[in-house]
Order: sequence, then C-alpha cells, then structure tokens
Amino acid sequence: MQLDARDMDHAMPEEPGPGRLEVRSLRDTAYEAIKQRIIMCAFRPGEALSEAQVAASLGLGRTPVRQAFDRLMRDGLVEVLPRKGIIVRPITQDEVRDMVEVRLLNESFCARLAAERADAGVITALKENVRRGTAAAGDGDIAELMALDREFHLTISGGARNPVLGEILRNLHERAQRVWFVSLRDVAHHRRVVDEHAAIVDTLAARDADAAEQATRAHILSFAENLNRQL
Repeated sequence: MQLDARDMDHAMPEEPGPGRLEVRSLRDTAYEAIKQRIIMCAFRPGEALSEAQVAASLGLGRTPVRQAFDRLMRDGLVEVLPRKGIIVRPITQDEVRDMVEVRLLNESFCARLAAERADAGVITALKENVRRGTAAAGDGDIAELMALDREFHLTISGGARNPVLGEILRNLHERAQRVWFVSLRDVAHHRRVVDEHAAIVDTLAARDADAAEQATRAHILSFAENLNRQL
C-alpha cells in the first residue's frame, strides 16, 4: 500500500528531516494562503471550495490543501455540508453575539490588568500603533487596519502579564479576523476604531483600571453595533 503525504505525517518518525520539513512547509503554506483569503472574504462566507480548484489556484498539490482544510475546519473557518462538500463557514448573528460576549468578559478584564501591570514600553508601542492606525484610516487601508487592530489587542494582552488569558485572547482574535474585515468595510468606522483605541491607551497610561475596562467595553460594543449593520 502506498502512503500519501498525509499518512506520512503519522508514519514517519519525529526526527526532523528534509522530506518532513518540506511536507510541513507545503501544508503551512496552503493553510496560511487559504486562511488569508477567507479572512479577506476573497473566499466568501457560504462559498463552496473545491480542493482541486484551490490547489490549482495556489500552485500546490491536493494533499497540502486537504491538510489545510482539516486545520481550517478545527479553526471553525470551513465546514463540510452534505452534497455541498467544503464551504466557508457563514458568519451568523449567533456567532457574532457569542464572540462579543466572550470579548466583553475577557478583554475588559485584560484591559484592567494591563492598566495595573503594563510597563512603559507597552504604552509606547500602543501609542505608535494608534499613530499608524490614524494614517491607515486616512488611506482607507483595511488590511493595515486589521493588522494594527490585532496587534493593538495582542499588545494589551501582553501588558496584562497573564499568559493563560493571553492565549485565550490570541485564539479568539484569530477566529475574529474575518469578522473584523466585514466591520471595517464601513469606511466611517475606520476613524472610530482609531479614536476608540486612543481612548483606551489614555486610560492605560493613566493607570486607571476602571476607565480602561469601560473604554474597552465601549470599543467592543461599537464594533458589535457596526457589524450588525453590515450583516
């Protein structure tokens, strides 16, 4: 019986070698490329994805694409439906509600911790993020705004100095990225995001934990309200 590359991941020993590294590299390349297209809605919510067509468009074999789909399914970005095959998971109101509830609970607490624990370097990094965000908002650069938004919240979670909470938020932000893209299609929201970030930074710099929590809650609720208008 001949093994394909997916079977080889389980059959081969754990010691690194050129062949194993190449398989992982192709799998990771396919994963990142498909994920980015889902996040930026190049692959639209609800769209059926053909393994063969995606592989051809990426210039890769079907095995790494199949492995990428398996990983994206675990991430909650694609799903398998009877008679349709693999589709990009739709964005639903229930999903948005669940995401907002988790963000309100965890990110607000994270901001409170950051106000108490973040060092000067974190505050400086956040101020620079806001400066770059202002420029990106002026240019209407959604990709840059998304990257800065994720960086902003990850910097705050780092400043909270709670690795367990940071890992929870990192996973949540990974899952939320394509929802951020939908929200940022509203050009009027670009400046609001930057202004809300600036307000959060002010509370952190002032070491005001209550104000940091409230500013973060206001930011998340503003995101939810804007997103509900887009869906």
